[in-house]
Amino acid sequence: MPKKYNGGFIVKQIKRDIYLNKLINRKENGMIKVVTGIRRSGKSYLLDPIFKNYLIANGVKEDHIIKIDLEERKNKKYLNPDTLDEYIRSLIVDKKMYYVILDEIQNVPDFEFVLNGFLHIENVDVYVTGSNSKFLSSDIITEFRGRGDEIKVYPLSFKEFTFAYNGTQDEAWNEYLVYGGMPYILTKKTEEEKSSYLSNLFDTVYLKDIIERNNIGREDVLNDIVNILSSSVGSLTNPTKLANTFVSNMVKDVNVQTITSYINYLLDSFLINKVERYDIKGKKYISTPSKYYFTDIGLRNVRINFRQLEENHLMENIIYNELLIRGYNVDVGIVEIREKNKRKQLEVDFICNQSYKRYYIQCTLHLEEREKTIQEEKPLLNIGDEFKKIIVVKDNIKHWYTEEGILVIGIQEFLLNQDSLDL
Repeated sequence: MPKKYNGGFIVKQIKRDIYLNKLINRKENGMIKVVTGIRRSGKSYLLDPIFKNYLIANGVKEDHIIKIDLEERKNKKYLNPDTLDEYIRSLIVDKKMYYVILDEIQNVPDFEFVLNGFLHIENVDVYVTGSNSKFLSSDIITEFRGRGDEIKVYPLSFKEFTFAYNGTQDEAWNEYLVYGGMPYILTKKTEEEKSSYLSNLFDTVYLKDIIERNNIGREDVLNDIVNILSSSVGSLTNPTKLANTFVSNMVKDVNVQTITSYINYLLDSFLINKVERYDIKGKKYISTPSKYYFTDIGLRNVRINFRQLEENHLMENIIYNELLIRGYNVDVGIVEIREKNKRKQLEVDFICNQSYKRYYIQCTLHLEEREKTIQEEKPLLNIGDEFKKIIVVKDNIKHWYTEEGILVIGIQEFLLNQDSLDL
């Protein structure tokens, strides 16, 4: 029998081992574990039941796990920081370790003072969730003075999605490519249900939250910016270019500053991510223009009513998200070459860095002809260093190497094999 999940059905429980292991590695480290990410991406589910069940299975008694959801109406009184602090302290009655889990802590005014107080209690280990990046950047880093430990949670990766999906791997890919990886999408059976869920999520959760939190005066402009970014995912743009688009459409009362602010609000909500361009040979960042990708491809698709479903752009967005999930810092690469006595810039889709590791990645649908292979290899072969170069293709193929030593790998193998970068 399938397992019931909030009114729907999933064949298997969603596994989020990559995040569970991060929590386990940080357990009782004397820092506040801050679980961030877009709303409805599974932060609460990660902490309860996944992490909570882990604690219980390893000998922690339930009365030593203090869990409060600060978005539930019954917990409204705990939005008062003094009441929250007093309540939690009243439950700490012995010297054994207590695990405090607080959902959506940013709803509590001056929450940083409450959490800082818990840092002085030796037998308290604190875990909090938040859905706004400024909650982390402006409060945690500054106020916790280096004692806030962030764990970013993303919508389901393709591997997580496939594990929970009731169907073949190819069917899972086709579903994921269109509807993305928001966990609750797995409970929806029809296309209408899936579309309606994503649309309501976009409008009544994300945009409403951004508008209310930031006192947005021009909702029409915010919606237009979202539509433009959705239609041009992975394309180079900047606030000035967007302002010119408004002017060309006879909207002349929108300035660059307003557009910049609205884009930052979208970034702060984790709805989109900004990717800078990096001059590989010049070893410097190019400040503008940049690229923007959606945290979940299904949310992007529903925003444009499932038009413009070009697989190359969708693949690019999915690969970018996968690299973030694996913990890499990701940039778009620029390689300048001289061709026929003229300077020419070639683009490398992604440069991903992690500690001493670096990989260069190109994304394309097919390599049917030698000419296409040469075209995709060209930026990679002109980089001039020994770091690994990879071309990811749509075709479900067994990975292979070109004559020049570049790894060619199918998108499904790339996403399903955690070690695909090192094949």
